[in-house]
Amino acid sequence: MNIIDDLKWRGAINQQTDAEGLADVINDHKIALYCGIDPTGDSMHIGHLIPFMIMERFARAGNHPYILIGGATGSIGDPSGRKTERQLQTMDQVNHNVQSLTKQMKQLFGSNSNINIVNNYDWTKDLSLLDFLRDYGKLFNVNTMLNKEVVASRLDQGISFTEFTYQILQSIDFLYLHDHYDAQLQIGGADQWGNITAGIDLIHKIDGPDTKVFGLTIPLMVKADGTKFGKTAGGAIWLNSEKTSPYEFYQFWYNQDDRDVIKYLKYFTFLDKNQINELAEKVKTEPWKREAQKVLAEQVTEFVHGKAAVENAERISKILFQGDVQKLTTEEVAQAFNNVPTSEISNQPVNIIDLIIEMGIDKSKRQAREDVQNGAITVNGNKIEDVKAEINPADYFDGHYVIVRRGKKKHFLAKIK
Repeated sequence: MNIIDDLKWRGAINQQTDAEGLADVINDHKIALYCGIDPTGDSMHIGHLIPFMIMERFARAGNHPYILIGGATGSIGDPSGRKTERQLQTMDQVNHNVQSLTKQMKQLFGSNSNINIVNNYDWTKDLSLLDFLRDYGKLFNVNTMLNKEVVASRLDQGISFTEFTYQILQSIDFLYLHDHYDAQLQIGGADQWGNITAGIDLIHKIDGPDTKVFGLTIPLMVKADGTKFGKTAGGAIWLNSEKTSPYEFYQFWYNQDDRDVIKYLKYFTFLDKNQINELAEKVKTEPWKREAQKVLAEQVTEFVHGKAAVENAERISKILFQGDVQKLTTEEVAQAFNNVPTSEISNQPVNIIDLIIEMGIDKSKRQAREDVQNGAITVNGNKIEDVKAEINPADYFDGHYVIVRRGKKKHFLAKIK
């Protein structure tokens, strides 16, 4: 199965500018291709992973992907997918984000020698306004630009000249990478179709209409329940371990719906067709074992955070399932309880009832006493049934945390001031 057929089987292709032509080129020789990301933040989230996983697939097939960090385009803002103007970032913030994303990309793809990282600021920083208008602006028809969906969708609300020209800058990227690195394919999200086709048009005008360049977009990822993929009650799932801990990251994938898990295995892992089909059968016949979800969590977490992170996440999961939180290290507590209700308390010993009220677990002392007397309160893994019991925050987790469980599943965390 060639790379395009594999992507089709995985459901990873939305649109192609010339499917037959691209297939012929790929069957004839290995190609260079690129995908870009603007430094609007200092970390990618899991939604960004999809096109870059495709880049990794191309690399493993012997092709030569270029990951473009948009130090230039990111400084003006892509209007795609937005109803209003972006708030411009300072150049210091843009440069910080460029460095952070570059480091993240190297962590993800640095071991693959076929993948290179470039920054479009390098070839645009010396471009004068007059050269921009004469060499490139003259080749773009305003009527054509207005008809691009990304621009047309903004005309009622208004769009600045800055964001209007974004597609010209991205087109220059494709032209530059084609002329200097022989890039023949650009990959992007479904909202990048207009920008990609603008780049192809520019290359055809400058390098000739028979120049073999192509565009491919990926589908918008939607969960089986119709909601947007990658969002949780706690917000986005980030690749930066300081924003989303490896344990939370692992749990996100492990908790996927049976209706979605096979689709995600196709998108986010490098398992082959036979392996995924076997897991699909197990989802049908033994869904309670959640084997497909476990494999998904292991594969994606290892790709992003490494094998040690998988082992640590599984260790934390096992400890929490058994209810023996005392086996957790201080660092593991921070990972495992990052998204539970959290409060701050002093480092002084405190009566259990006062602790429950201070942490916001119960609203009244009467309810707190009932919970303790009914055996519903566990502190640091120990069931507390004496309403006069005193809790010393220094007893566990290096004096940094107190973990309270109410009932079987509801956890609360106190950080020690």
